Amino acid sequence: MPVVTIQMEKGRPLEMKRALADAVTTAVAGALDVPPDWVTLIIDEVERENWAVGGRLQLDKLGPGYGRAGVDDATSGR
Repeated sequence: MPVVTIQMEKGRPLEMKRALADAVTTAVAGALDVPPDWVTLIIDEVERENWAVGGRLQLDKLGPGYGRAGVDDATSGR
């Protein structure tokens, strides 16, 4: 039984996570030739204040709304 863990910043909508779960399950089941019911996916969401890239917190780098539905990413400070 394959177990896949995806770590990502918190804030994506539920429908996006459903689509991710479907796509990852399909890809892993196909690549490993196992039934989709054998694939487990764990989505580990991390607050932006607890995630840093290049020495900068994502909260400071991208802003609090980056990646969320309905938020203009161009104004996020990227």
